[in-house]
Amino acid sequence: MKILIINGPNLNLLGTREPEIYGTVSMEDYLENLKTEFSSHELDYYQSNIEGEIINRIQEDDFAALIVNPGAFTHYSYAIADCLKNIQKQKIEVHISNIYKREEFRQKSVTAANMDGVISGFGMNGYRLAVLSLIS
Repeated sequence: MKILIINGPNLNLLGTREPEIYGTVSMEDYLENLKTEFSSHELDYYQSNIEGEIINRIQEDDFAALIVNPGAFTHYSYAIADCLKNIQKQKIEVHISNIYKREEFRQKSVTAANMDGVISGFGMNGYRLAVLSLIS
């Protein structure tokens, strides 16, 4: 199964951005571990700080399932939410931190209603939990 993992804005800074919230492991290092653990599945990764590029990547439709961490777009991107609504594949939203314990504006996800599930607050392990859910 080909699983596409998409990260939104500033998630290219994982490992150095607010390590007390997001940890000290880079997405590249974590992704290598995921690829090793789930070697019988293809994990493809894409990150962009640009909303339209994320939408374009999702619409390429070359994957069987989707894991998305929209980052800040979680809270206001109706364009990404509409795109996700039209994807008829398994989709899981992941947040490294528990967004419900953060600032009030971070507690609302406009994208979550168009996902099959949301994983929030398990650190980088949220991506692993999402993969496990999709392949089971």
